[in-house]
Amino acid sequence: MLSENLEKVRKTVENACHVSGRDPGEVLVLAVSKMKPAEDIQALYDVGQRDFGENYVQEMQKKHEALPQDIRWHMIGHLQKNKVKYIAPYVTMIHSVDSGDLAAMIEKEAAKCGRTIDVLIEVNVAGEDTKYGTDPAGAAELAAYIRTLPHVKLRGLMTSAPYVADPEENRPVFRELRQLMIDLNRENDNNDSMDILSMGMSNDFAVAVEEGSACVRVGTLIFGERDYGNKQQSV
Repeated sequence: MLSENLEKVRKTVENACHVSGRDPGEVLVLAVSKMKPAEDIQALYDVGQRDFGENYVQEMQKKHEALPQDIRWHMIGHLQKNKVKYIAPYVTMIHSVDSGDLAAMIEKEAAKCGRTIDVLIEVNVAGEDTKYGTDPAGAAELAAYIRTLPHVKLRGLMTSAPYVADPEENRPVFRELRQLMIDLNRENDNNDSMDILSMGMSNDFAVAVEEGSACVRVGTLIFGERDYGNKQQSV
């Protein structure tokens, strides 16, 4: 069942790429496994999935310790500065950098581990009060700062679009994020252009792919609905 769900998502990505004239190989399907058991992750691992997204540090830590070590873990939820140290030794990418203070802490912990951590700037494109992220106007300053950090690699931008009944309503949000990355790359005089847009979730990822997403964060369509009555908290 899980493998079939994953294949359906990948097929939808392929179709969206066909519509927009893109190579499906340009789009990473990130299986969002928050609040799902390690057994489900292992089942997808066994059919070749390697990239998984988590929202809570404690949950990611437990799964990292219990599951194969070549899994690529992505932190996609809001990250508190004092939690960075727990994931710095192994996290593949942090999608939710929304302040210079957080970026500085990632730099500090990455340096301790002797590694460079890939990050994305989280941008609250739609200006929702319930969402984290810098506003689009503040992205340039944050990007410039992150580029000064030797152990943090700025790879692109992330946004969580509003939940809408019609995915087409989010197309302008995705277009704005794509244009923002184009503008920031144009302004950057270094040779380290951003190349990743992390946008699109279960309800709207096909539209996001058509608008240039390089990483879709899909949970419900792969793993099924979650029971939020037993939500785990981050350490």
